[in-house]
Amino acid sequence: MEEVAVVVAHRERVTLRVGDAFLKVDGEWGRGEFEVEAMDRAPIPTPKVLWRKPSVLALAALPGVALGRVGEPSEASAAAWRAAGAVIRELHDAPLPPWEGRGVEEIGVQLDGECEWIVANGVLPAEVVAYNRRVAEDALRPWTPVFTHGDLQAEHVFVSGDEITGVIDWSEAGPGDGLYDIATLTMGHPERLGEVVAGYGTDLDVEVIRAWWSLRSLLGIRWLIEHGFDPMSQGCEGDVLRRAMRDRGRSRS
Repeated sequence: MEEVAVVVAHRERVTLRVGDAFLKVDGEWGRGEFEVEAMDRAPIPTPKVLWRKPSVLALAALPGVALGRVGEPSEASAAAWRAAGAVIRELHDAPLPPWEGRGVEEIGVQLDGECEWIVANGVLPAEVVAYNRRVAEDALRPWTPVFTHGDLQAEHVFVSGDEITGVIDWSEAGPGDGLYDIATLTMGHPERLGEVVAGYGTDLDVEVIRAWWSLRSLLGIRWLIEHGFDPMSQGCEGDVLRRAMRDRGRSRS
């Protein structure tokens, strides 16, 4: 009999692994339909859809292992991280999906609210939040939308040797800033940023990528806490924000 393993669980969805299949149980069925359409449109490897029923999406497991995991050094090769950059570029060069993405103004309003919540609830010192809010401002500029994954964590990219075998979890896909995908992939593994940029193959504004590290972290802390996760763990959002403050201190010394 196949064992059932809980991959991730929170109040919005649960992902289970049963043998070579993943079952995604979502309280909002539309997200499963949306994810399937995004994978169909993506020009890069994605999991095979085994079947769909209301609230459940079954996907075949991808070969290989995750490119990296939060709080752990990545064992993937430099070539694998460069290959991830090339795959991201391929996605960003694809035609835009036909739905709308979030705009600068919407993100800015949300950012202000999240910063206020973090400080009011004593989650992080006000000076850490204020500093990262200033850093995040560099990401809030006009961009040319590209086809973005929207949640391109290193755990969502699978690799076998130096080859990318596929990308999972497409529920946030849509038009957006391509630098956001690169920031999401590298925020827990900043030492790999140069390899990803090299694989992407064009000049990228590294300061804007770092700004997205701060911005994504500020936006994510409340959600993580409310869904039972610890954003202060090594490599997670709170750690990323504190790291930005430490890096500032070193740059001034």
